Formats: sequence, structure tokens, C-alpha cells
Amino acid sequence: MEEVERLVEEYKKFGYLKSKKVEKAFRKVRREFFVPADLKDQAYVDTPLPIPGGVTISAPHMHVICLEELDLKRGEKFLEVGAGSGIFLAYAYEIIRQKNKVFGIEINEETYNFALKNLERAGYLNKVKLIYGDGTLGLPGEAPFDKILVSAAAPDFPKPLIEQLKISGTILAIIGYQEQYLVKGIKKTENEIERKVVLPVVFLPLKGKYGWS
Repeated sequence: MEEVERLVEEYKKFGYLKSKKVEKAFRKVRREFFVPADLKDQAYVDTPLPIPGGVTISAPHMHVICLEELDLKRGEKFLEVGAGSGIFLAYAYEIIRQKNKVFGIEINEETYNFALKNLERAGYLNKVKLIYGDGTLGLPGEAPFDKILVSAAAPDFPKPLIEQLKISGTILAIIGYQEQYLVKGIKKTENEIERKVVLPVVFLPLKGKYGWS
């Protein structure tokens, strides 16, 4: 697809897209399945787009950056908090390539229902697990996770998510309110997280017990 090809070349040039596995996943998942019908002609414009529930699907370059920073591997167990449109779960599955390993939680019912329809239409509904609920509490019954992504801005890494992350596992989250940063954390011990600020970003606030509201 010409639009995908254009983005791939741009992202390589800007240094966002670095690995073959992320490129392959980005090419495979069709973004037009994850945006509202009236915005399909804008699916590959490099900007966030509104989706049901008063939230957005991130710009495609942001998905690429997060995929590269997470460095997902085949067979790993992954959790996304704030699954939104559901598209990142599809990307994750294309790298992990194993059922019952990719989980998402969405707190907004309208957004959750939208994501379910998207995943079904795109052929991922029986490959990933999407749960309606407070993602800041994680999924203790499925823990531990190798990698966790928080796709909305939180005050800090939510405590339950740190507890549910494997030692040496990676958590990637947007942290802050007025000033926000994409922050990568590596769990060194039960009580120690090594942090790295990736870049400044602008995201909607995370809702839930360990979010902003």
C-alpha cells in the first residue's frame, strides 16, 4: 500500500523505525480497520484521530516508537493499559505470534466496544484478549508480564503494574500531566526500577485508581 510505504520510508529516515520485526508488524496491521468509518481516508495521516469515547488513536509514528522501545519478542506476555482502538494489541500479536499472550484493558465502555469490533474486523479477536475495566489495577490473574505499555498519561508507573511485571521486564508509560514524557522502566529488583526518559509527548490523562481520575 502506497501510504504505508511512504510512512515506512519517513520513519526510517527519522530514526523511529529500526527493526525488521516492527516494520513487518506495521505493514501487516491495517490502520483503516481501527479508525471510525468517516475517517478512513485519514487513517495514514501521521496525526492522532478521534475515536468513540472522547479519546484518540495515536499517530502511527507513536505506535512505531513504542513498539521499538518495548522490543517485544516472540512468545512474551504483554499487557496494554488503555487499549483504545485496539490497534496496538494487533501490532503486539504480530510480533509475539502466540495466543493467550497479548492482553489489553480499556476503562471506557464506548471505546472498549469500538475496539472489540475493530479487532474482530481485522481478524485479531480470537488472538488477543481485551478486558473492560480499570487497567491501572492490571491483571493479577495473568501476571507476571514481560512487557507492559500504559497508553495514557499517569502520575507515575501504577504500583500494581510494577508488581505484575517480571524481574528484568519492561514497562513503558506516559508520565506527567501538563508536562508529559514517554518513560521506559526496567524492573531490576522487586523494589528498583531503572528509568529512561524517551521523549516529550502529549496524551490524554489515564483514568482509574492509580490514574488522574
